[in-house]
Amino acid sequence: MRFQVSPDDIKRANIPHEIFLTNLIGNHILMAVGAGGVAGTFPWVMAIIPLISFTLLGYILWRARRSLTRDPWYPMCHWQVCARRSRIFILMLSLLLAIVVLGWVGYSYLGLRREAVLAIIVGLGILPIMATVLVLILLESETLYHANQAKLPAWVVALHPNPPEIPVIEEVKPHYYD
Repeated sequence: MRFQVSPDDIKRANIPHEIFLTNLIGNHILMAVGAGGVAGTFPWVMAIIPLISFTLLGYILWRARRSLTRDPWYPMCHWQVCARRSRIFILMLSLLLAIVVLGWVGYSYLGLRREAVLAIIVGLGILPIMATVLVLILLESETLYHANQAKLPAWVVALHPNPPEIPVIEEVKPHYYD
């Protein structure tokens, strides 16, 4: 749905999507490539990527909860969209963390070979994260575009109906990101 909102509200609605995209592109792609070059001599440098990610995702969740009481309706709704996707990504990162811990346990206590553990971690942990990052980048990029067009997914409007002073300009068919 498209709404009649102020340019200031549109700018404020872009902020959560920009933070989330910065985490996905800047942290999980660019920083991972940069840290990967150093990881041969100092493998623990890769731990900074999930730490930064959990920090940014935690901020998005905290800010989305806070936006329910302090932000105008349109930016608040976009914080809720980002919070929903942040929860999905936190679930995926937690799954990766669990697989890494299980791999460490298998290597340290069960006698699994290093190559087998790495294959499990890459196949069951890192590849799903990479696919999730790709899908979330596409979804967030489209949602950022929609935020600039004063559009919201139908599920957000159903959860947080628009106030009477913010009229609907046009009804839009549901998209795949709804």
